[in-house]
Amino acid sequence: MISSIPAYNEYAEKVLMPEMDQKALAEIKALEAVGKNDDPRYMELLMPNHYEKHILRMPRDQWPDPVMRTMKHLNPKVYVPMQGPSELGASGKLAPWDRTADLEKITVPTLMIGARYDTMDPRFMEMMSKKVRKGRYLYCPNGSHLSMYDDQNTYMNGVIGFLKDVDAGRS
Repeated sequence: MISSIPAYNEYAEKVLMPEMDQKALAEIKALEAVGKNDDPRYMELLMPNHYEKHILRMPRDQWPDPVMRTMKHLNPKVYVPMQGPSELGASGKLAPWDRTADLEKITVPTLMIGARYDTMDPRFMEMMSKKVRKGRYLYCPNGSHLSMYDDQNTYMNGVIGFLKDVDAGRS
């Protein structure tokens, strides 16, 4: 997770939303403006225009079972107050959250993972890895938020390499 929700929102606004189909984005924003985030049309628009591009880069009917179970059991009574009702940025209680200045306090080996198509800015993730004392950065060029599925070789090899290095004292 990115250490700054304001940075997360800025990336969504300046990078992700301009890349979207603008007609779909306008309809999504119109639904959000009148509080219709639970309207089935909202998810109809989000799935191909956001989720399948930035959460998991494959058609939803091919999403792995663990992902589908997770989506089915998201608790909106917790998620919405924290994240906010929009899937295109945070507006809930976490909106002002920024722990970037605290990254230097993390002393354990830490792997930050960035992905080309993630909802998190991969450059910001790389910057975070440099602020953590024993940080390392892994970039998944074909990945999204769930790179463990859509850029599996890069992700798994990077995680395994990191763990082996930590075990060998090469953090």
